[in-house]
Amino acid sequence: MPENIVIALDAMGGDDAPDIVIKGIDIVRVQFPKARFLLFGDEARLEPLLKAYPGVRDACELRHTDEAVKSEDKPSQALRKGRKSSMRLAIDSVRSGEAGAIVSAGNTGALMAMAKVSLRMMAGIDRPAIASVLPSPRGETVMLDLGANVECDADNLVQFAFMGAEFARAVLGRVPPRVALLNVGIEELKGNDTIKEAGERLKSIEHPPFEYQGFVEGDDITRGVVDVIVTDGFTGNVALKTAEGVVRLFTDFLRAGFKSSIFAKIGYVFSRGGLNILKERLDPRMYNGGVLLGLNGLCVKSHGGTDEMGFANAIGVAIEMVSDDMIDKMRNNFETFDMAAKMSNNAVTPDEDAEEQQSAASASRPIKNTNKASSTVEDAG
Repeated sequence: MPENIVIALDAMGGDDAPDIVIKGIDIVRVQFPKARFLLFGDEARLEPLLKAYPGVRDACELRHTDEAVKSEDKPSQALRKGRKSSMRLAIDSVRSGEAGAIVSAGNTGALMAMAKVSLRMMAGIDRPAIASVLPSPRGETVMLDLGANVECDADNLVQFAFMGAEFARAVLGRVPPRVALLNVGIEELKGNDTIKEAGERLKSIEHPPFEYQGFVEGDDITRGVVDVIVTDGFTGNVALKTAEGVVRLFTDFLRAGFKSSIFAKIGYVFSRGGLNILKERLDPRMYNGGVLLGLNGLCVKSHGGTDEMGFANAIGVAIEMVSDDMIDKMRNNFETFDMAAKMSNNAVTPDEDAEEQQSAASASRPIKNTNKASSTVEDAG
């Protein structure tokens, strides 16, 4: 790990802040002892905690502010009134280059709005996307978008594929990442026009920094058949919340089953080791940390209701991305992609008939900006 990694933390964001922030640092510094932190928040509340964790104090620089974004604040309110809030100051430290990434468990809508205004969009990307990892039998799978954009066009989905692939390479070490589009079937004829156009464009790109695998269905999300699953924010958010609900349902059924009889309770004693492994694999804290991709800076959103272990994992995601220099690598990939897209627009084989030429050009041509408003989900969880 590089010597100079600095992470900005919104110490006042989250249901149990600032306690989880300080305790989360104490956990994560065991794995990343060289990391340093800029801590933005109320000094009166943070100082007693720092005194209780002297090791954390040594790794942190405290930046005082008594303003914080509330969970009920709308993004527009946060933008107008929150310029001196702990969240905004932490984001601005990434823009200024003081920190390599910002981590917050605060208001999701406010974090997205502030990050877009302060960090700006990366060249070649129209909209940011929320990415996170989900468990599977073969390891973790990256999925995006999980709620930043309710409506997406083919251009957005292609961009998400590049961003998700770079995230999977940086955080999960997948080289090259296998990327697929979430659809209602794996056949090329299935899906709406947006999905099919995105698929054709991804297939037409020469030498992409990933392996495009075509379409996958909903039951493939947890099978680990690919490394990155790309979809729009509406579908992704519904899929994420459905998966969380299924895990809770499974846990409730399992708990009820082991309490159903004396023999079931005895069975629990003998199977406790295996159940602990299962519990750890399904623990949402181990997968905490949704990343807002597509900005000129790294922004990690922790779940607002997480504990110190979950927040520590979110910090770990940020450190891994900064260590990998993910932003610069993503920029380079998009520069290469833009060149490849232009080449594919001009590449037409002589033996294609007129209809096939028109179809191929339509599939590879970048979509013009229609200036339609971006739909967002203010809290993707």
